[in-house]
Amino acid sequence: MAVSSGMSFAIASLLTVLLFSGMQMNRQWLASSQVLTLVGGWFASMLFELLLIAVGNLESALFGKGFQTTLFPEVVLCLAIAMVSAGMIHRVCTTTCLLFSLVALYYMNRISQATYAAPAPVQPVVTKKKK
Repeated sequence: MAVSSGMSFAIASLLTVLLFSGMQMNRQWLASSQVLTLVGGWFASMLFELLLIAVGNLESALFGKGFQTTLFPEVVLCLAIAMVSAGMIHRVCTTTCLLFSLVALYYMNRISQATYAAPAPVQPVVTKKKK
């Protein structure tokens, strides 16, 4: 069931705050082993995705449905916030957050292009027959 952009912004913002606080409350546990450090980076990449969804929906609610989230201000800012929150746990979390976030961004872009991109018009090819 689809929700409005404003409601989606509220849900993504709430989940962002909950995930960030959960990461900070369990910071010692996430930094206790190598595998959990990777899990901390994955949690931070989920934080990046939720932040990006919240920012995109806020812009959509404020500026209209045609407004698009761009690379420089929105994506870079959300990635920086997620990497700083990962750095509060462990330095390796920052690196794994970057890697997981780039993979997630690639797939989010593919899904967005498949869903919202207008199909290119097909031009019929006209060939002249030789007599």
